[in-house]
Amino acid sequence: MMEEEEDQQKLPDLVKELVHRLLSQNLPPNSPPLNPNSPEFRNSLRYALRILSSRLTPSVAPDAAAIADSIKRRLATHGHSSEALSFADLFSKFSSKAQSVNNKFAVIYLLKIVSEDRHTTTATTTPLLPNLSFSEPTSNKKPWNDNGALLISKDPENRRDVAFREFVDLVKEENEVSEEVLVQDVLYACQGVDGKFVKFDGESKRYVIPDSIRVPRATRSMVYNLCELGVLFRNVSGYISLSMDRFPNEDVGTVGQAFCSALQDELSEYYKLLAVLEAQASNPIPLVSESASSGNYLSLRRLAVWVAEPLVKMRLMADLVEKCRVLRGGAMAGAIHLHAQHGDPLVHEFMRRLLQRVCSSLFEMVRRWVLEGELEDIFAEFFIVGQPVKAESLWREGYRLHDSMLPLFISPSLAQRILRTGKSINFLRVCCEDHGWADAATEVVADHGATARRGGFGYGETDTLEFLVDEASKRIDKHLLDVIFKRYKFKEHCLAIKQYLLLGQGDFVQYLMDIVGPELSEPANTISSFKLSGLLETAIRASNAQYDDPEILDRLRVKMMPHESGDRGWDVFSLEYDARVPLDTVFTESVMARYLRIFNFLWKLRRVEHALTGAWKTMKPNCITSNSFTRLQHAVKMQLVSTLRRCQVLWVEINHFISNLQYYIMFEVLEVSWSNFLAEMEVAKDLDDLLAAHEKYLHSIVEKSLLGELSQSLYKSLFVIFDLILRFRSRADRLYEGIHELQARFTESSLSSRDKNQSRSRKQLSDKSAEQGSWIADGRKALTQRAGEFLRNMEQDLDAIAKEYSSLQEGFISQLPVQQHVDLKFLFFRLDFNEFYRRLCPSM
Repeated sequence: MMEEEEDQQKLPDLVKELVHRLLSQNLPPNSPPLNPNSPEFRNSLRYALRILSSRLTPSVAPDAAAIADSIKRRLATHGHSSEALSFADLFSKFSSKAQSVNNKFAVIYLLKIVSEDRHTTTATTTPLLPNLSFSEPTSNKKPWNDNGALLISKDPENRRDVAFREFVDLVKEENEVSEEVLVQDVLYACQGVDGKFVKFDGESKRYVIPDSIRVPRATRSMVYNLCELGVLFRNVSGYISLSMDRFPNEDVGTVGQAFCSALQDELSEYYKLLAVLEAQASNPIPLVSESASSGNYLSLRRLAVWVAEPLVKMRLMADLVEKCRVLRGGAMAGAIHLHAQHGDPLVHEFMRRLLQRVCSSLFEMVRRWVLEGELEDIFAEFFIVGQPVKAESLWREGYRLHDSMLPLFISPSLAQRILRTGKSINFLRVCCEDHGWADAATEVVADHGATARRGGFGYGETDTLEFLVDEASKRIDKHLLDVIFKRYKFKEHCLAIKQYLLLGQGDFVQYLMDIVGPELSEPANTISSFKLSGLLETAIRASNAQYDDPEILDRLRVKMMPHESGDRGWDVFSLEYDARVPLDTVFTESVMARYLRIFNFLWKLRRVEHALTGAWKTMKPNCITSNSFTRLQHAVKMQLVSTLRRCQVLWVEINHFISNLQYYIMFEVLEVSWSNFLAEMEVAKDLDDLLAAHEKYLHSIVEKSLLGELSQSLYKSLFVIFDLILRFRSRADRLYEGIHELQARFTESSLSSRDKNQSRSRKQLSDKSAEQGSWIADGRKALTQRAGEFLRNMEQDLDAIAKEYSSLQEGFISQLPVQQHVDLKFLFFRLDFNEFYRRLCPSM
């Protein structure tokens, strides 16, 4: 205890000694020593004691190096570079050698403050504060108490109390309205109610204080800022009232109702805050001065602090109200979601809480759609829209995404999966009459537990939503494909269409052409479709088609296309396949129309091939013997041989073209496309994949078969060639019919010369020949003459056909290398594998 008292006695002496040394250093040379009782010394001592006894802390972080750098920069910027270098050297020595000083920052900061204060004081008598007074220390009163605290006496005139009283009087003179009344009016305004002095202005749409009332500008500005909360409150509460008045007559919607309910809950919390503020407005203000009058505890500044956070929320709610005024459903939820992307934790949490309420109905719609296929959207708020359509159009047109109602927190890919899952359930229920999807949905609910039940997930749980949708989609789509493939035999029906409509069943097609050929050669308006149906049934029974599934064969029918006058049966005959529900989702009317185009092309190609085969049967060498023409003139006989050779050479050229074209169509087009279709069919995960695979398969056939939009010129050229080949067949038939008739006439002429006694028979034969325009009506000379004329005409016709065929074929082949599809270029390689046409026409 004695040592502590001695230390306390030493402290004042140490301070006096330090002040004395500091002041002695600033004395001019040859001046008398500093008197400890002089006013200058006493003021400096008082200033030092005031600094040492202050409890103020710096507003900067305690970093000695940083404050030293600040001092050096300040010296350098004021032109004291040498002093800055000296300070840097001194600070370096101080930092390294003054190990006993623990708080180096405090020492440097003290020196900095003293220096700044010295430079800011007036240059009168002393660098100390001019308005500080210091009582004379008496000999019997120590400046330090027993606890070691420095005692500084009050200003003898109590200037602080005087200044406070003067300030209160000044405020009363400037204010016509007391602050307590303004606080009460602001609280009224925050509730949307006019106060005594603060009223709502309809023109400016804000609360104002009339100009006739004398209020300081700063107070008026603060009142305006505080009353912004009341303006925002009026907007929010007005929107809620208007929306509730419109319901249920107008389509406010469940999302709009949830939004209003969430806003109303936030306003309830806001009302509670106003109640607390109303209660605190009557509490007295704890004043420092006992003589000052006491007012209400809640001042305008305190009120500004209280309403800072509610003002942020109210601004956000008013902004949401303005943006959502004309929106509903998913569009409203998306607009609110945009405001949730905020860095302020307060705003982010507020928006998350609001969106959980707003989006609850949307997420319930999603849950029911993906698990039950139910679309209960009375107010058209959901991003999936349904419309009444026929069963065959249910998948493609029954449901679609409403993009404007898709919230931004649900990605387009997720929305597509949600749409497809619900569509699959409805497709199974309506088109397939299957209820096995319910078992798959039950498995999903069992696996996910509470998540898959009502209210199991909501806003902010997008991962949970995606997982639920993926699981439901995977199981329901798998069940749908099982039903399509196993119960409705989708693959078997596709194969049947390939075999019959695309003429892949060779024996069936050949036999059908053989038996319907004579019938189809007749005019189209004279052909009976019932007779053709019977011939179709005969062709099925006579070929391997009879072993196919009867259900598939029952769907194959004859179709007569619309015809005009002059059309033959070949022009209007076609086959069709009856694709019933649910297969008509894949084989729609437009798809079957494309199959019909392919059938007509392939049927024409097969007809040309069939015609060439028939011509070859007629042209076989054993059909014509030269023994019958031994009596012909040598020139006529050579002309006959030349004509026959010309016909056969032309047939070989045509057959080469048609054979390679048919090989390309049947193998490079149909079989390759079918193989790719089977591969994609195996990996299809849903009905959309299956539809896309079939569309790709059909598109590949159309494009490679010259039926695409870019191949129309090739297609037209090819059909002109087909017509020319059929014309060649008719000329070849006419040639060989004439030769057979000529052979028969020469045989009859030889027999008649040996039997001269049968004049009656000769006379009858002559009459008959004359009646029919026979070549031997005028005798053997006339017969030879008519034969030569006939052969010359036929050779001219064949030359004309050959010339036209060469021109058409060159035009067709020359277009193949410039086609965009690579398979059409491969067709050119097959047709010109030995570069015959390239040499014939170098321009290729």
